[in-house]
Amino acid sequence: MNDTFQQISLTGFMKHNGGLEFKNISESDYQFRARVQDIHLNPGGITHGGFIMSLMDSGMGTAAHRALDKNAKAATISFDVKFISASKTGDQLLGTARVLRKTRSLVFMQGEIRCGELLIATAEGIWKVL
Repeated sequence: MNDTFQQISLTGFMKHNGGLEFKNISESDYQFRARVQDIHLNPGGITHGGFIMSLMDSGMGTAAHRALDKNAKAATISFDVKFISASKTGDQLLGTARVLRKTRSLVFMQGEIRCGELLIATAEGIWKVL
């Protein structure tokens, strides 16, 4: 499908978080990425969990939108994140999103974020088709 990342999320919430790059891998698989900046750190000097969650919600949500019919919109109704490892300033976080199942009213997703080979977080979520 698309072999290059596109800059998205240049408006709204993710714009203030440094933006998000995104690409389609297949009809059910997608990738997204962002680089950790100093503003993304918690007081302990590692990437804040809220940034990880926002990145995953935006990346997986973009995947849910792209998996739907052209003009359909969706909103997160359930989102569960597991934090596995830490990242720091300068790290590039690469996320994957997979559509597990689509119905007329829901999209079930699974995702993860890695820094190189290191697994940072995993997530599962449900998006409501609006």
